[in-house]
This record gives sequence, structure tokens and C-alpha cells, in this order.
Amino acid sequence: MKNLSHRVRSRIGTATVILLIAAALWFILGPSWIERRKNPVFNPPPYDGSESTDKLHSSLFIADLHADSTLWKRDLLNYGTYGHIDIPRLRAGNVALQVFTVVTKVPMGQQMIGNRSDSLDLVTPLSVTQLRPLRTWGSLKERALYQSAVLHRVAQRSDGKFILVKSRQDLNEFVTARHEDPMIVAGLLGIEGAHCIEEKIENLKELFDAGFRTVGLSHFFDNELGGSAHGEQRGGLTPFGREVVKQMERLHMIIDLAHASPALIDDILRLVSRPVYVSHTGVKGTCNNPRNLSDDQLRDIALTGGVIGIGFWEIAVCGTDAAAIVDAIHYAVSLIGIDHVALGSDYDGAVGVPFDVSGISLITHALLQRDFSEEDIRKIMGENVRGFLARYLPDNNA
Repeated sequence: MKNLSHRVRSRIGTATVILLIAAALWFILGPSWIERRKNPVFNPPPYDGSESTDKLHSSLFIADLHADSTLWKRDLLNYGTYGHIDIPRLRAGNVALQVFTVVTKVPMGQQMIGNRSDSLDLVTPLSVTQLRPLRTWGSLKERALYQSAVLHRVAQRSDGKFILVKSRQDLNEFVTARHEDPMIVAGLLGIEGAHCIEEKIENLKELFDAGFRTVGLSHFFDNELGGSAHGEQRGGLTPFGREVVKQMERLHMIIDLAHASPALIDDILRLVSRPVYVSHTGVKGTCNNPRNLSDDQLRDIALTGGVIGIGFWEIAVCGTDAAAIVDAIHYAVSLIGIDHVALGSDYDGAVGVPFDVSGISLITHALLQRDFSEEDIRKIMGENVRGFLARYLPDNNA
């Protein structure tokens, strides 16, 4: 019996050691394995361009309205071998300004339409796997605040090469600094789904104070503010949503209509007094699905003075190359004018893309191939975004 008991204890001890080793390997290797699967690049670097493309591209002010990079466990100051964006690759692509949007909840079994708000959340196990602070495991607000802190630490550790823009004055100072040093890159913080205010309107000011300047009211499911394009009810603004929109306008936060249901878009456009934008989308005119904007929606958003960020992923543009992206850009420009169209990649958004950000010159090349003028290319690639933010970001004293 003693020998049997000893063997049992030995086996339990061995199994425990194996489990501990497996757990350690998962927490070390799991985050990168997950992201490699979720954020593929169909055409990996390096990227070759023509002399004429490279000359024009190097002179552009490039801005992209949407990337979910802070969701993942990567040091954005290091040149990555997977994922879509980091600061060195932004420099390699000559991107001046990147909007970083935080994701706090994603429903399990996510689909184009019909996602339930009470579905199991995929960000919770991801946060555990990444060993993010315990406070983020059960709080959407804390997840947003943590991702903001991550990006602030990147700025602090960058030796002045990456700065966060929070006001019109910050943007003007960045533009001046970049004229002197083209290696300086700026970031702007946004929220993808205002469910992270956790039904407390006072939490919006806390997130503003943490640096967030753009807010999309819904993401992949209906929430307490209103409907999602992918939700069950896909309704309009709730009474609480109306109060949040009014508070956002008081704070001069920019409203992002990406992922909003048609009814939510209509309600917001009737309520707001300031322009709105769409950080990442496709257009039904080239890729007809419930995620993309109709002609009427494009026109109505442009009439506010807003801009539309055209996405890079297949569901947005019905293609997997720069030509498909430019097809959507061309359609939008033809419909609403050159001043309202921009880039909204959805980099690092759990989507596959034709190229990472270091290859964004492929869009410049495709625009040249479609006979866009140099002036129009400058607007699409970033000047429209720069002008929009210069007008509608808050003042330093806001």
C-alpha cells in the first residue's frame, strides 16, 4: 500500500509539473499564436514600388482612421514579424497619424447579423491569456483605460518619436515637428463601442481625461446606447444614448458611426450639431453587405462635413488587393466628393489584409493607376483627416 500511495503521489506530482509547464508555455506563446491566426497578411513584406509612386508617397501626409493594435500583446516600439502595425512599420509606410481604437468586448460566434449582447465575450479569455491586470478581466471600462495606458507608455518610451494627439494645439505642434523630423509619428485614441462606459455617463468624462477623443457608440452587438449593424434588434438611439451623444458634443469628442445600425445612424445625424465620421467601412456600391454604407448614408454623413474611412479587409471591399480598396474609394469620391474620403484600414482588427502598414504605398500606386490627381491623392491619403481633426478636436483648455 505504501508503494502504491507513493506511485500515486509521484504521478500526481508529475502531472502537476506538466500542467504548470503547459500553462507557462501557453501564457508565453499563446498571445502571439492567437494574433498570428487573427491578423494575417495576404501579401507579406517587403513591398516594391515604382520610382514615381515612391517619390509621391514620400511627400504625403498619411493618416489612417482605425487600428485595434492595443488589443494585442505586442510592444509597438519594436518592428513586428506579425500583426499589421507598430511604430517602426508606420514609419516605413510614411504614415504620419494613426487612430488607435480600443476594443473591449467581442461576442463569441460573431456573425454579420444577429449577434446577442449577452453572448460569451472573447476579450475576457484574451485578457487572461495576456496576463493583463485582474481589474481588466471583469470591467469593460478598465480594459479601455488599460489600453490607453499602454499607448501612453509607448509615447513615454519613444524618445519623442511617437506622440499622442489630444487637441487641435497638439496636432498643430505635431505637424510642425514632423516637418523637422519625418520620423515622428502621432497617435489618437478612440473607442470602439461605448458599452465600455458601463451605463454610467460620468465614465465618459473619465475616458476623455484618459485621452480618448473619438467614440463609436456600438460595435458587434446592440448595447444600452443603441443598435449595431450586426445586432439582433438593430434599433436607433436609446434615451441613454441620446444623453451620451449630447455629452460627447459638449466634450468635443468625435462621433464614429462605424458598426452603427441604419436606425442609429439616422438618429445620430438628426441629433448632432457637429460633423461625424466613419472610421472604417466599405460601400454598398462596390460591396453590398449589411456592414457597408448605402449611397444615402454616404451622402448624409458628407453633408455634416464628415469623412468616410475606407477599409482594407475583404468584407469591406469584396477583394484582397489595393485595387479593390481603390474601387471603393473611387465610388465614394464619385458620389460625395473628394473632400470626404479617407483611409480606415481596420489594421490589427482580427481581419486579414492585403499588406501591412509598411506597404500602404500600394494604395498610392493604385490611385495613380486610376488617374487620380496628385492633389486628390494627398487628400485621400491623409489631408482630409488632418483638416477634419484640426477643426473638430477640442482645445487644450476643453
